[in-house]
Amino acid sequence: MELIRGFHNFRPHHRGCVATIGAFDGVHRGHQAVLRQLMAKGQELGLPTTVVLFEPLPREFLAPGVAPARLMSFREKFLALKALGIDRVARIRFTDGLRNMDADEFISTLFVRCLGAKYIVVGDDLRFGRNRSGDFDLLRQFGKRDGFGVDDTSTLELTGERVSSTRIREVLDQADFALAERLLGRPYSISGRVMMGKQLGRTINAPTANVQLRRLRSPLSGVFAVEVDGIDQQRHVGVANVGVRPTIGDLSEAILEVHLLDFNGDLYGKNITVIFRQKIREEMKFDGIPALQAQIADDIQQTRQFFAL
Repeated sequence: MELIRGFHNFRPHHRGCVATIGAFDGVHRGHQAVLRQLMAKGQELGLPTTVVLFEPLPREFLAPGVAPARLMSFREKFLALKALGIDRVARIRFTDGLRNMDADEFISTLFVRCLGAKYIVVGDDLRFGRNRSGDFDLLRQFGKRDGFGVDDTSTLELTGERVSSTRIREVLDQADFALAERLLGRPYSISGRVMMGKQLGRTINAPTANVQLRRLRSPLSGVFAVEVDGIDQQRHVGVANVGVRPTIGDLSEAILEVHLLDFNGDLYGKNITVIFRQKIREEMKFDGIPALQAQIADDIQQTRQFFAL
């Protein structure tokens, strides 16, 4: 899959495609319905598929302190779109200039001049341009003038429940991983490269693999029983902490730490996927290291019981 980084990297061969635009945070079942419709249209017209994404997400840019927690980093989203069979992703930097661009100019610049789109599929709640003045009806007006088709997709419901990124955040906050899996179409996970930490876990007999979350906020907080892929040919189990390590008090941003059960090996530099299965407890501050060690031992025991190890 090809990644187009910004308006200045569009080339003539990128013109002539079917396209969609959105946050696609989580690439959940509702998003997948949009993408299936896009790919079906691409196959019908014999054209490549292009998904347009903004980085940072508009709400992160406008109000970083209160923006919703990301379900996915950009890398995770890119890989999920690739796995579904999308041909191209256009990553557009969200700036004040883009925020203040008239909706008419936005359509002319992106969909007409850069993409030469022949068909556009969007969600039924799409808004874009200055003051969010652009919508489906405006796109359709431009389509009639510039020769591209436009179709929308209704919000997907699953057993009577609306599938949305907002709903999935609520479900994750409740640690209902079974429902999150139904809404996502896969178990909820966080992926990333294992980085060198301060190796504090080794000093308390609980070495951890540290993964940067690469998002302003995490949709999860606490201690969890998890499964981990990406280490070797088998799936491992472990205890994961998502938080700021309040007992040690050395982090200002949340990090994901995973202690693998019955594993002894070097994980530095590996890209691992941590699959969340059960919440054990909230993150908490202990009076000292001995109390923390005792709780970690209990967390490990609860994880073994959950996985029947």
